[in-house]
Parts: sequence; C-alpha cells; structure tokens
Amino acid sequence: MNQALIIIDAQQELIEGNQETSSVFNKTQLLSTINLVIEKAQVSGIPILFVRDLDVAEGRGAGFQVHETIHVPEDSMMFDKSATNSFHGTELLPYLKAMDARHLVMMGCATEHCIDSAVRTATVSGFDVTLVADGHSTTDNDVLSAEQIIKHHNKTLHGHYNVEHFSVVRNAAEELFQPTHDSYR
Repeated sequence: MNQALIIIDAQQELIEGNQETSSVFNKTQLLSTINLVIEKAQVSGIPILFVRDLDVAEGRGAGFQVHETIHVPEDSMMFDKSATNSFHGTELLPYLKAMDARHLVMMGCATEHCIDSAVRTATVSGFDVTLVADGHSTTDNDVLSAEQIIKHHNKTLHGHYNVEHFSVVRNAAEELFQPTHDSYR
C-alpha cells in the first residue's frame, strides 16, 4: 500500500510562539514525537511531506522554516499553503494521487485548525488517515485549554468517516505504517 507521512505547520514560530502567542502545548514532547515518526517512516521507506503555512512569520525567515530540532530528511517534499486547509491551493493532492497514495499518517499543528481540516479533507479525497494522537498540538483559546482541544479532536476524529474512507487515531509508539482501517470496516 502506498503511504505518506504528512507533517503540517511544524514551523519554528508556530511551535515556539512569538510576542502575540504562546508556544504550543507540550512542545518538547511534540518535537520528540515528530522525530520518532520521521525515523519510523524512513525505516519503512515512506515518503515524508511537510506543509508550511505562509502566514507563519509572514512566510519568511527562520520562524517560517520547519522547527530547527526536527530532522528533515533531504528527500522530503515541501508544500507551502496560504489557507488553513493543506489541500487548498497546493499541489499536495495531485502529488498524493500521482504516487497512488492510499494511507496518510498526519501530525503537526494546530489541532483544531490545520490538522482537523487536513484529516477531514483527506478522507473526502479518498484516503484512509491515521492521525498521530500524541503528534499534534495547539495553544489554549478562550473556551478550551490546548489539552482539552487535543483530547476532543483525538476522540472526534477517531472513526471519522466520509463514504468509504475514514480516520483512526493511534499513538506514535504503535506501528503507524501498518494501517488498521480494515479492522473497522
């Protein structure tokens, strides 16, 4: 089965914060988890794709780049987006279709925005998705803490479906690149 690891908005300024926003919840653990899953993908020969948000650090400089502690493989693909949805206005979907991808493992930031929209769009676009439960994060908002937002999305997106394709939520310690979707069909 053709698969890909997609890491969304794991950018320096988004993770660390700036003068207006705080760093994401549990950032040290998030960065460690991202690196762990990258290593697993490399061992399994899974393509690694990064999506960067052009709104982060105004789309330039060190703040815009993938976080400095993330081990970005040389053969990784980079896609830049100008919308919350990683598939809108980018070449991500055509790229995945061209490689005949069927299963996507997703992680990154921010849970209730870019992660949520990417998981839902991917299922509508014909992919089974595995969201890494401990591999996405966000910041507190006026209604919920970051921890509550993450827990809510892990619960809501586990089993989220659109037609034949759906998402499951699994921890990074699991065999993410051995999809379990067929166990639920």
